[in-house]
Amino acid sequence: MKKLKRTSAFILCVIMALTVFAATVSAGAEQARGYDFPAGSVPVNVTLDGRRVLVGEAVIINSVTYVPVRSFSELMGADSISWNQGTRTATVKKGSVSIYLTSGALYVGANGRYFFTVEEILNINDRLFVPIRAIAAPFSANVDWDAASRTVIVTSTKKTLVSGSEYYNSTDLYWLSRIINAEAAGESLVGKIAVGNVVLNRKESRMYPNTVYGVIFDRNGGTQFSPVSMGTIYRTPSEASIIAAKICLDGYSVDENILFFMNPRISTSNWISKNRPFAFTIGRHDFYY
Repeated sequence: MKKLKRTSAFILCVIMALTVFAATVSAGAEQARGYDFPAGSVPVNVTLDGRRVLVGEAVIINSVTYVPVRSFSELMGADSISWNQGTRTATVKKGSVSIYLTSGALYVGANGRYFFTVEEILNINDRLFVPIRAIAAPFSANVDWDAASRTVIVTSTKKTLVSGSEYYNSTDLYWLSRIINAEAAGESLVGKIAVGNVVLNRKESRMYPNTVYGVIFDRNGGTQFSPVSMGTIYRTPSEASIIAAKICLDGYSVDENILFFMNPRISTSNWISKNRPFAFTIGRHDFYY
């Protein structure tokens, strides 16, 4: 009996030692890359088609999961990855799809499409890191989040990204980019997107016309957007305004419920501020529900 107990104790010690060793190896693997991630960042798990990938390379920064462009693109089967130091832009190509990622930008461009990153594309230890949803979209991959295991689940598909010329409704893009340019030319990209969101939110509301053009030129209760009466709606939009419009049309929304905005410094009416619930301020615009 004593011999059996000693044997069991020995086996238990071996199991515990192996467990500690495995944990140590795992922890070492997590830190092996040695990236100088920002303070407060948190490592996160990533799986691709059920297989764990990017060990020690995926991290949550400001509530957004970042992955290295090169490593993720190679996993997704990229044909080539190049870097332009002058523009600080990485170009990833896979088949007919060309993906552009610029350090400091808030979007990923691909075949005329634009995907908002929420947080800036970062250069960490001379490696470009990008929010995972924005880089997965051009590869037509699905992204889900499992909170229990703190895992980002990426599932590849056999689909090829639809180009911007096919994906966007040309009439919607034409007018949305113009109202954004007329109302928010001097605003940040997020400010431009929010203005576009107001138009699209109205389009989805039963209280307004069901087309982008109809919303912009709606005169129910008076002209809804001053650029219509001022004529600035017809000006050629800037590239930034077009990109903001495309981001909106690709589904990104700062808030799906905002229906009004105003610049309180130059507004000739305070009806909105007196009658609608305040949402938030971006730049010179106050937004309301």
